[in-house]
Amino acid sequence: MRSAERPAGGQPVTLAGLIREGVRRFRAARLSFGHGTTRAFDEAAYLALHALHLPPDDLQSQLDTPLSAAQARRVRALFGRRIRERKPAAYLTHEAWLGDYCFYVDERVIVPRSYIAELLRDDLAPWVTRPQGVKSALDLCTGSACLAIMLAHGFPGAGIDATDISADALRVARRNVADYRLKSRIRLVKSDVFAGIAGKRYDLIVSNPPYVRTAVMRRLPAEYRREPALALAGGRDGLDIVRNILRRAAAHLNSRGILIVEVGHNRSRVEKAFPRLEFIWPLTAGGDDCVFVLEREQLCRWQALAGPC
Repeated sequence: MRSAERPAGGQPVTLAGLIREGVRRFRAARLSFGHGTTRAFDEAAYLALHALHLPPDDLQSQLDTPLSAAQARRVRALFGRRIRERKPAAYLTHEAWLGDYCFYVDERVIVPRSYIAELLRDDLAPWVTRPQGVKSALDLCTGSACLAIMLAHGFPGAGIDATDISADALRVARRNVADYRLKSRIRLVKSDVFAGIAGKRYDLIVSNPPYVRTAVMRRLPAEYRREPALALAGGRDGLDIVRNILRRAAAHLNSRGILIVEVGHNRSRVEKAFPRLEFIWPLTAGGDDCVFVLEREQLCRWQALAGPC
């Protein structure tokens, strides 16, 4: 039996003790969070469980278990890397959780985080009334393919296209699609927004595009600067890609099709830029200013397109 590590006080080191140690170290180092966790305790707990090869939902039952010296070293080494390298924890563990889904990630993609994922838990109700009726869906700016994979699970009758301008991101996406055995359902396409899918229409389009303003990009914490700038930078007001999507989405939606786009906390900027669009802003954990919903018919009226919508 492996002997437990004992500090100077004589009591064995436990997971709870190591997490407290991690919290102190992370606070002293002034780390930034927001890539799956929002505070030092959750980050330390996640990294400790990963280092010990324990599932992320197994914290409470393990808190008081004595740890061996080797186990404590593994945890402290991962804490040390987090502090020295200033990388999001997901890049150190090569995994990121979005709801109940786990995805492979590395520095070719941003760490998955999306309020759209919350809406997908309920299959986008009430805007989608018959999930079985969704036969085609598009995930624009797919990154790791996290939303595309969640779409495939929520709408089992749908074929999914997932696009990204980054060939590196699509390589990560390909790995995740293969891990979830969805290669027959999800088609990955290198595309600058809609450019690579000319003529295609969908029942549903979702997107978590770049939306960080130029001024904000300049002062991002180190952890965020580790992510691909291409996946974050949205231009001077953060809406460069959003404008592109709104102007062209109607042509890629079927009748009664739905567009769902995440824009951070930029509701006021979006509404100022598009005052005649009747956006719906669902309430998410981030508030009612992060995600908007539009039907194709609303986009048609806004654009005053010729012919029936």
